[in-house]
Amino acid sequence: MMAEQEFHVDNTIRLAERMVRSESFNHLYDEGMSLVEEAASYLDGEGREEARRLSRIAATLYAAESMRLTTRLMQVASWLLLQRASRSGEMTLEQVLSEKAKVRLDTDSAPETVTGWDEIPLSYCDIVHRSLRLQARVRQMDDEIYNEGVGAEQRRMLSANPVSDQITLLATAFSHR
Repeated sequence: MMAEQEFHVDNTIRLAERMVRSESFNHLYDEGMSLVEEAASYLDGEGREEARRLSRIAATLYAAESMRLTTRLMQVASWLLLQRASRSGEMTLEQVLSEKAKVRLDTDSAPETVTGWDEIPLSYCDIVHRSLRLQARVRQMDDEIYNEGVGAEQRRMLSANPVSDQITLLATAFSHR
């Protein structure tokens, strides 16, 4: 019975993993990299000018949110680059898992009810919202591929690494909150 269950788990079709291996991944990759470029351009240009016109409270919020946005997008871009490297055979699964352990896909945004948020430019809010949606999609794929979708071979590789074992235990503990 156990071998039968294990066989079933290993043969489950994982849509996220299949998507990363397909041509449709290119669209997600392009979307992510374009958003990184758009955010950088905005923060260096129009955003810098708009930030100067904000109240002190809103300017502080804008600065903090800009750091969160930049962190979020760099982490998503790192994940996308790892998937592309894995897909093209430039990295082994072990290398991807090692590097992926450094990627955090949990950078939140300040609640829109916080003082000063109503002063933040709409064009900037749009970038923040799109980055959060992109991060959520990537996090969902990551969970399906690397957590719930871990097959027998990957489980053996993960259990050979005590750090990965601890990360998996922590992720499992915090996912049931």
